[in-house]
Amino acid sequence: MGGRNTSEVQHAETSTHRTTWFYLTVVALSAGCGLVVEIVAGRMIAPYLGMSLYTWTAIIAVVLAGFSIGHWVGGRIADWPGDKARRMVAACLLLAGVSAALSLVLIRVITGPVLALALPPVPTILVITGALFFLPSFFVGIPSPVLTKLAIEDNRNRMGRVLGAFYAAGATGSIAGTLAAGFVFISWLGTIRTMLLVTAIYISLGAILLYFGSRRGAEPERVASRLLPIAVTLILGTVTFVSGHKVKAFVPACDAESDYYCIRVVDLSSEMGEPARVMVLDHLGHGINLAERPEVLVTPYVEAQHLLAQIHTGAHSPIRAFFIGGGAYSLPRAWLATRPGAKLTIAEIDPAVTRMAHKSFWVPRDSRLKIHHADARRVLSSSSLKFDVIVGDAFHDIAVPQHLVTREFFALVRKRLADGGIYLMNVVDSDTAPRLALSVANTLRTSFATVEVWRSSQTGERATFVIAAMTKPTPRARLRSRVEPGLEWHRIDANRMRVLDARLEPIILSDDYAPVDRLIGVE
Repeated sequence: MGGRNTSEVQHAETSTHRTTWFYLTVVALSAGCGLVVEIVAGRMIAPYLGMSLYTWTAIIAVVLAGFSIGHWVGGRIADWPGDKARRMVAACLLLAGVSAALSLVLIRVITGPVLALALPPVPTILVITGALFFLPSFFVGIPSPVLTKLAIEDNRNRMGRVLGAFYAAGATGSIAGTLAAGFVFISWLGTIRTMLLVTAIYISLGAILLYFGSRRGAEPERVASRLLPIAVTLILGTVTFVSGHKVKAFVPACDAESDYYCIRVVDLSSEMGEPARVMVLDHLGHGINLAERPEVLVTPYVEAQHLLAQIHTGAHSPIRAFFIGGGAYSLPRAWLATRPGAKLTIAEIDPAVTRMAHKSFWVPRDSRLKIHHADARRVLSSSSLKFDVIVGDAFHDIAVPQHLVTREFFALVRKRLADGGIYLMNVVDSDTAPRLALSVANTLRTSFATVEVWRSSQTGERATFVIAAMTKPTPRARLRSRVEPGLEWHRIDANRMRVLDARLEPIILSDDYAPVDRLIGVE
C-alpha cells in the first residue's frame, strides 16, 4: 500500500511538473506572438500611412493597451474555477488567432474610408492601428495571469519560483518574438504569411489547451462546452478568409517586401505616352523614370537638383557625386547618360531597392556607379574622397532620418565636399509653415557660407523644398522646368527668409536633439 501511495505521489508530481511546463510554453509562445504582431503591424500599415515616429508610437501604445486590459481581464478570470478558467484561456487564444487574421482583411477595408475623413495625422493613425491591432493584443494578454494562477495552485510549496518562471517565460518569449519578427519572419515570409503563422500558432495553442483540459477528467456533459469555442472559431475563421479573398487580403500589396520597405512598381506609360514607371516605397513615390530618355527628369525636385548642380559644376564636366539614398536612381541614371566622365557613389541602405532599380527602372550596371548598401552617414564618414556634389534624398515616410539633418552630419558633408562643391537636399514640409525646412537651412549655416532654400511654383498643403549649401550664391533666382510647362523653382529671398524665421523660430538640429517629425508642418 505504501509503495503504491509513493508511486501515485510521484505520478502526481510528474503530471504537475508537465502541466506547469505546458503552461510556461503557452505563456512564452503567446507573448512572443504578441510582439511579432507589434513588429509586423508597422510593416502592414506602411503602404497606407508610411513609417514615422507617430506610427510606431501609436502601434506601441495600442498593443500595450491591449496587453494591459487583457492582463486585467485575465486576472478576473483567474479567480474562476480551474477548468472553466482554462476553457476561457483556450477560447481567448482562438479569438486571438481569428482577430490576427482579421487584421489583414480590415486593413484593406477600413483604411480608405478612414483616410477619406481627412482627420489630422495622429487621430488617423490611432483609429487605424486601434481597429487593426487592439483585439489581437487584448485576447493574447488574457492567458498569462490565468495560467500563472493555475500553476501556482498546483505548486503551492514553490509559489515564488513559479511566479518568477512565468515572468521570465513571458519576457523571454517577447524577446524571441521581437528578434524572430525583425530578423527572420518579415525577411523570409513577408507580413501576410507572418501574420497567418501567428494565427496558426494561436489557434493551435487554443486547441491543444482545450484537449489538455479534456484529458484532466472533465465530465462528459462538458464536452459541448469545449467544442463550442472550436465551432465559433471555425465559423469566424471561415467568414474571415472568405471576405479576405474578396478584398485580396492575402495577396501581397508589394512587388518586393524588403527589410526596410514595401516596394511597388507602378506603370505610368499610359499617362506619360511612353514607357515609364514610378517606384513606390511604402506609400510614397520615390522617382519616375522614362525607359528611352534617361536624361529627362520627370520628378520636379530631382530636376531642380540637377539644374542647380549644373549651374555650379558645369553641364558636361566630369563630376564626382555622392548620393544619400538611391530610390529609382533617376538622377544618377541621367548623369551616367549625359556625363561620360561621371564618377557616382550611392549609399542606398536597402539592397532590394537597388535590385528593383536595375530590374524595373532601366538603371544600368556601370563601372562608374559605385553602390554601398549601408547607412549614408557611415559610408560618408569612412570615405576619404572629395565630391563636387552631394545629394541628400533619404526618407522615412515624408521625414528625413534625423541623423542626416544635424550640424554634426553637415560638418561631415562640408568636409567631404571639394572646393566649390555643392550640397543639395530635398525636404517635405508644410507649404505655409516650413519650420523643418527652415531648421535644416539654419543648421546648414553652421558649416556653409551660403545656404539657399528653393521652392516650386506649385502649391498645396505639403511642399517639397530644395535646399542648397555651397560657398557662393547661385547667380540666378529662378529655374524654369524643361519637363513640365509653366513650372518654375524660385529662391526664397533674404527678406522673406527673415520674416519666416521670425514667425516660425527655426532651431539648430543636433545629434542630441532633432525632432524632425514634430517640426513638419508646425504652425
